Amino acid sequence: MPEIDAGLAARLIEAQFPHWAGLPLVRFEPAGSDNVVFRLGDTMAVRLPRGDWAAGQARKEHAWLPRLAAGLPLPTPAPLGLGRPAFGYPWHWSVARWLEGSAATPEGFAEPERTAIELAHFLRRLRAMPPAHALAPGPHPELAPVPLAERYPGTREAIAALAGVFDAAALTEIWEAALAAPAWAGEPVWYHGDFHTGNLLVRDGRLSAVIDFGGLGMGDPAPDLMIAYTLLTAGTRRLFRAALGVDDATWARGLGWALGSGLSAHVAYAATHPHIAAATHRQISEVLAEHAAPTAR
Repeated sequence: MPEIDAGLAARLIEAQFPHWAGLPLVRFEPAGSDNVVFRLGDTMAVRLPRGDWAAGQARKEHAWLPRLAAGLPLPTPAPLGLGRPAFGYPWHWSVARWLEGSAATPEGFAEPERTAIELAHFLRRLRAMPPAHALAPGPHPELAPVPLAERYPGTREAIAALAGVFDAAALTEIWEAALAAPAWAGEPVWYHGDFHTGNLLVRDGRLSAVIDFGGLGMGDPAPDLMIAYTLLTAGTRRLFRAALGVDDATWARGLGWALGSGLSAHVAYAATHPHIAAATHRQISEVLAEHAAPTAR
């Protein structure tokens, strides 16, 4: 496979979207672990998956974001073009409207309490959207949920590996409780699937957009509760949970999703990416704090 660089991106654009050829193309850093991102002109973003684990994201966003965006209270990426494999690059890729803003941080909001409620409002609106089969003829296997244990199969090993850093006994209790919690008993609902600080944009201290819907699916909404630990604190978690109306079983499963995602990223990237090390250390620490002093309904 060719290197994913500006030269490849420019060739793909010229061949498949010639009306955009010649516009300035600048690599955007830092990007996430799933896609290499380029800014195209002043108004567009080009996203090329880094590996097969992200290969279906462009098609999923192209299919579903136009159907969901109008019902959501925050801007989301507007797909402008779906690129095809070419020049030895093996995956679909995307062009979308550029959204201004910087990645969210726990310190970056002017009104943290208001932000917690706005996050809950976004998720409530997302969950309330019509089911996939009502929006487009099915089936839709790309939206099928992955069980927690399958999504993070290395969690127990990660707990053992980090036993000198975190309380392994407490983390094990959290993980086992999440796996043992009653399953989602309601109808499948929409979830973002990767709802953490890196996929929220902020302008002037306020939430401005939600991005990266590659994990979008329908099923148990618990995965999206990871935001309660990547961004919020004990005080704002209380407001978030109350505004979202989360039952105890879903809250417990959500704690497991936050733990599994935090440990997975920490083990994979902390040694080479200091910002990920800091973010995931905070995430796991907030999970432990929640375990020690649970947020009331």
